[in-house]
Amino acid sequence: MTQVIWIIAAVLVTFTAGYVGYSRYLTQFVELDEETETPAHKYEDGQEYVPSKKPVLLGHHYSSIAGGAPIVGPITAGAIWGWVPALLWIAIGNPLMGAVHDFVSLSGSLRHEGKSIGYMIGEYVGESGKNMLLWFAFLTIVLVVAVFALVVGIVFNAYPQVVTASLLYIGLALVFGVYLYQFNGPFIPGTILFVAGVFASVWVGLQYPLALFAGDYPAGTIVLFGGAGNWVPGAGALGGNTAAWIPFVMIYAAIASALPVWVLLQPRDYLSSFLLYTGVGGATVAIIVGTFLGTSAEPLVIDETIGAFEGFWGVDAAGLAPLFPLLFITIACGTISGFHSLVSSGTTAKQLDKETDARLIGYGGMLGEGLLAAVALSTLAVWGFADPAGGIGAALPNFASGGGLILTSLGVPQTVGAVFMALVLCSFLLTSTDTAVRLGRYMMEEIVGTPAGRTDTGLNADPASFARGRYTNPIIQIVPAYLLVVSGQWVVLWQLFGGANQLLAALALLTATVWLANWDDSKQLVSTGVPMAIMVTITILGLSILVFYENLYLNLLQGGAGSTEAMLSSAVQMVIGLVLIVLALALVRLGYRNISSVRRGPETPAAEPGDD
Repeated sequence: MTQVIWIIAAVLVTFTAGYVGYSRYLTQFVELDEETETPAHKYEDGQEYVPSKKPVLLGHHYSSIAGGAPIVGPITAGAIWGWVPALLWIAIGNPLMGAVHDFVSLSGSLRHEGKSIGYMIGEYVGESGKNMLLWFAFLTIVLVVAVFALVVGIVFNAYPQVVTASLLYIGLALVFGVYLYQFNGPFIPGTILFVAGVFASVWVGLQYPLALFAGDYPAGTIVLFGGAGNWVPGAGALGGNTAAWIPFVMIYAAIASALPVWVLLQPRDYLSSFLLYTGVGGATVAIIVGTFLGTSAEPLVIDETIGAFEGFWGVDAAGLAPLFPLLFITIACGTISGFHSLVSSGTTAKQLDKETDARLIGYGGMLGEGLLAAVALSTLAVWGFADPAGGIGAALPNFASGGGLILTSLGVPQTVGAVFMALVLCSFLLTSTDTAVRLGRYMMEEIVGTPAGRTDTGLNADPASFARGRYTNPIIQIVPAYLLVVSGQWVVLWQLFGGANQLLAALALLTATVWLANWDDSKQLVSTGVPMAIMVTITILGLSILVFYENLYLNLLQGGAGSTEAMLSSAVQMVIGLVLIVLALALVRLGYRNISSVRRGPETPAAEPGDD
């Protein structure tokens, strides 16, 4: 039987080659200079623009970009089409497309005062292009907040030990922020002390699990409220405890997004990064050790239920989905993610101490997410997957269970390892959720207009101030996100999230290509233009299948939807999918006109600011 180590070996080889060679070339290509003043120094305000030490910012960036999608996606795709196609897309696509996407988004933002990709493209194709991309990004953020809060609720319900540990490490992060930035405490001793506290919180979580409502939990779980919580909105579809955690997570994200970055975001992401590095790195080492020393509870070989290649149409249980383009959209963030462009050109660009730090944080951070995807695929391989069509609910337990089995190679009991891997997943999700809310505020600031380096509370009668305010803007995001989740249409939500996220990646690469074309007419556009064209093609085809085949043909014309509610849901999916397709094509057209004007002269006129 095939050993799991081949999955890890493949990505380590391609990722090492990409970082050593391609990222060095890209750094020289965009002319990063450590002596150039970054936006973090130019607009330093102690709130959003805060120069950060490279390891601290890497921790924030990695924690923010790595959420549930690079875990759910590879597991689901590997079960449907086989582990080989999933591995190839991660190992090859990540260093050539995803890491390039993150790096150029970050580098481009540095050269545009730390502004978002929407602002960047508006500089070249006009105000209409800027507003289209910003609104697209803002709506994507709402979907991200909804999906990630949902998945956190699922994990909290499945592993109540994670609730206690998460609360403790958030508290530790608040104290660490004061220690570093108010008392100027020594960095290395503080890191040792507080990281030890984070790992101690894992032990406390194992001893004192916490739940809101009654359920099937480990012995000794502390239940705060009586009953099963059936009265909680969404309890019918999700269960009372899961449904109750979702608003808690969203309120936490709203509060965290309004705080200065030094209070919680930077210290928490830095501390949790050690937890994440241990989970991803520990699982990688455990696979190597377990393979060569045979120390795991079971042989680390690919389970017989997981095929190397299940055919172009996949397994019957998943509904015979075509590998192209759906595999690429399903894996999503493990290879390339549009959400990362919002993080790179949002919070990260405002905290970068030196331009040259973008190589490790932008390019290297995405490789780290690719390694997470490979670990997720490995957990599928060793544990097997009984329900390829199960989506989130089936994939998440697989990651924890398979991860626990892998960690037995290092002497960790399987039950402890499973809880630890669930905590790793939840750490990714919590950091990504509140970062997403903060990014949504940045998008709205640029839509309604806010001078660089200035923030607004939103606590006055001005509608524009309310829309962009750090205390009020989260309301605009979490209310619709919450309604989407409790409506019971979370399956629809996941599909729309995947389509919107991948389209955003294509548009971010388009933005980078336009920037390079306008910067210097001798700059090659292959590094960003080819991945952009591939992603536009994949995403448009994928959304077309969702709109015209799954919803129009199967659900509406063939009556597959069944109930009136399901038919309305299919109609909504069709409308949103079509809007995304039209919006993407319109932006591609604007970008093409601009590049043609710059590269081929005045034959094709460029879009003027404000040109519709």
